[in-house]
Amino acid sequence: MAGKAAAALAIFKKFEGREEGVGEWFQIDQDRINMFADATLDHQFIHVDPEKSAEVSPYKVTIAHGFLTLSLLVYLGQSVPDRFSEANDGRYMGINYGFDKVRFPAPVPVNSRVRARQTLMSVELRGETSVQIKREMIVELEGSDKPVCVAEWLSILNYES
Repeated sequence: MAGKAAAALAIFKKFEGREEGVGEWFQIDQDRINMFADATLDHQFIHVDPEKSAEVSPYKVTIAHGFLTLSLLVYLGQSVPDRFSEANDGRYMGINYGFDKVRFPAPVPVNSRVRARQTLMSVELRGETSVQIKREMIVELEGSDKPVCVAEWLSILNYES
């Protein structure tokens, strides 16, 4: 008898290579940028000093840290409609396994809104109780055709045996 991970794999396989959907817009304000700077000890002026940024930076405003944008993938991805509710049977945990590729093609100016566009790139069984999924996560900037983050994100979903 096939286990719950194998059953989930079959569900995911139907959607492999297809866009899952687009999430809700989320605003990145200066307070959030400052809190991230404090948490990571990255206080470069382009992130935390609006006056100096207006004077010296090519962007003329502060911008979010690239890693702030990356760290928001969990939150931004939660607002993408769930296409795989059937694959949740017996799932008890999911873990971040890492990234195959991450790029920041454009900055995120302060007070901009971003959202995630998510595509299921691949899925594979890892042992009898785990499924590894790879998603392309594109973070879009409202009003721009250029993405601010493109990442290939790996997750492992663990299932009851």
